[in-house]
Amino acid sequence: MKKIALLISLLTCLYSNSQSVFGYWYGNANVKTNSSASNYMVELVLQPDKSNVKGVLNYFFKNTYRSLQVNGYYNAATRQLSLYNIPVTYYGSISSMEVDCKMNLAATLRVSQIGSNLVGSFIADPEYKNMCPQVNFDLVKNADLSKTDSVLKAISQYKEEFQVWKPTATDTLVAAEVQPRKVINYPVEKEFAERENVVINEIEVESDSLLISIYDNGEIDGDIISIFFNKKLIVFNQKLTHKSIRINFPLDKSLTENEISMFAENLGLIPPNTALMIIDDGKTKHELKVSSSLEKTATIRIKRK
Repeated sequence: MKKIALLISLLTCLYSNSQSVFGYWYGNANVKTNSSASNYMVELVLQPDKSNVKGVLNYFFKNTYRSLQVNGYYNAATRQLSLYNIPVTYYGSISSMEVDCKMNLAATLRVSQIGSNLVGSFIADPEYKNMCPQVNFDLVKNADLSKTDSVLKAISQYKEEFQVWKPTATDTLVAAEVQPRKVINYPVEKEFAERENVVINEIEVESDSLLISIYDNGEIDGDIISIFFNKKLIVFNQKLTHKSIRINFPLDKSLTENEISMFAENLGLIPPNTALMIIDDGKTKHELKVSSSLEKTATIRIKRK
């Protein structure tokens, strides 16, 4: 009798585990085209987060590897999984110019005696639906890698290896080449004047113009910044990612000192708003870690040698 009870308990446990969306999933995703170049290799690691779900989405497309933190909701009653705001590389992108589609993931958990599958699609936001076609996938669950310790290890590796990084001087991943110009935005200018302006560093340069590259420093968590040059708004509402924002600055020769200020539009998912700023005067590259909050604006003071 005890053996029968133990067997029933074991089968119930295994069935319950197969019903869960949490764990490690892998497989392919495809755009409905005639080209094999539209195939994505996908890994998805999920764990519960209070009443929601969070995890890591990894995908490989052509010669690009992405590792992204994802958040969403799982309805156990309907077995519906929803993940939001996922940048998926447009299938028609070329290596010299990648375009991201802002998409959401919608999937259904299917369970059989053979195993579990997540079947669904990446679906573009309505404003991008004509440009970004639906990407369909069928992911299989790996029982061994779905154990709690393996999932926590995957989340840890994401934080330590994939998103916390320092770009090199030869990095060529450019998100935007921004031309500095006066931007009229009275609310932002007013808030900039009200925040404390903190000079975090002073550097000397040997040129009348500078090339500045700005990246997110640490996890890619949605930090958005604006840039002020000599207290004038010149770059507005730029999102920081693993790709650089590059700006060419001509120095104001009428001033003994020029100032570049990083204004935090938000704090991202992990406060404060942090960036790695590389200032290149043609001879020297100054690498500076810059951190701003909703109360303080970080400023770099520049002097001409």
